[in-house]
Amino acid sequence: MLGRTDFGEADRIITFLTPDHGKVRGVARGVRKQKSKLAGGIELFSVSDVSFLVGKGELYTVMSTRLQKYYSQIVNDLDRSTAAFEFIKLLNKATEEHPELDYFDLLNTAFAALDNPDVGLDLIYVWFSAQLLRLAGQSPDLRTEPDGTKLVPDQAYDFNFDAMAFRSAKVTKRSFNSDHIKFLRLIFSSNLPTALQKVQGSSELTKQLRPLLQSILSSFVQI
Repeated sequence: MLGRTDFGEADRIITFLTPDHGKVRGVARGVRKQKSKLAGGIELFSVSDVSFLVGKGELYTVMSTRLQKYYSQIVNDLDRSTAAFEFIKLLNKATEEHPELDYFDLLNTAFAALDNPDVGLDLIYVWFSAQLLRLAGQSPDLRTEPDGTKLVPDQAYDFNFDAMAFRSAKVTKRSFNSDHIKFLRLIFSSNLPTALQKVQGSSELTKQLRPLLQSILSSFVQI
């Protein structure tokens, strides 16, 4: 579920992200009533089986819901709940009406990581930002500098936002090295957060890379 808006006395308009029909908006009638049969299947931070009645307009009618997976640990941690809401908001703004399956998988995987207290929050933020950039076609060049020179070990780099690439720089507190770049290559691949956390030094690397990924996301994904 990407969003919900109260409607009328007891209804609610809900925006769902689905694996095969993109974003779907449906009205769940009477869902705000105490004994509603629909309420249990449309929890936040969950995956549900939902059936709709397709009408003439864009707003469908929710006919039935069945909770499939509820990531209950997220709501027990304020920071992780905040992150989950941020991810929902980002995807709701970034997706078109018919997003590909990868967006559904991205949010589901992010929820699973947030539900696991052993996975660091900084790592989840960095991973989610990278995957959203990748799906938007805005992955940075992690192999060469803007002039085509290959990135090499033992060299300090800063990031050129115009070229979406790293370039040689003097060593400063804000510069990046080959360890950062190698880790970014892993993040932008299909590795899951649980696997990335096993990389030596991942905790410190993610703390240092998180501001960069957030800046790239803000600059190149119109949200």
